[in-house]
Amino acid sequence: MSTWEGPTERDEPTTSRDFKEEYKMADIVIDAKGLACPMPIVKAKKGIDSIQSGQTMELHTTDKGSMNDFKAWVNQTNHELVEAKEENGVFKFVVKKG
Repeated sequence: MSTWEGPTERDEPTTSRDFKEEYKMADIVIDAKGLACPMPIVKAKKGIDSIQSGQTMELHTTDKGSMNDFKAWVNQTNHELVEAKEENGVFKFVVKKG
């Protein structure tokens, strides 16, 4: 029977920034599920106003019109739409503040 002797190499500790970048975590996540238009955009505006330029916001919504609405909102702003997808009826948007 062998005995575990522990790790042979020690990895450098992961900083929260490294972890966030590796797992694509946003700086702020806004839950707008169950809200109808225009509330997901209203919540997105409040969320994006609360972060600094270069930071990211992720918005979750179930409003079926949000894909078009959110893309149009981002196009009217100085922000960058990093990701837009739908998973199991939840629309997820990641925006980098300009």
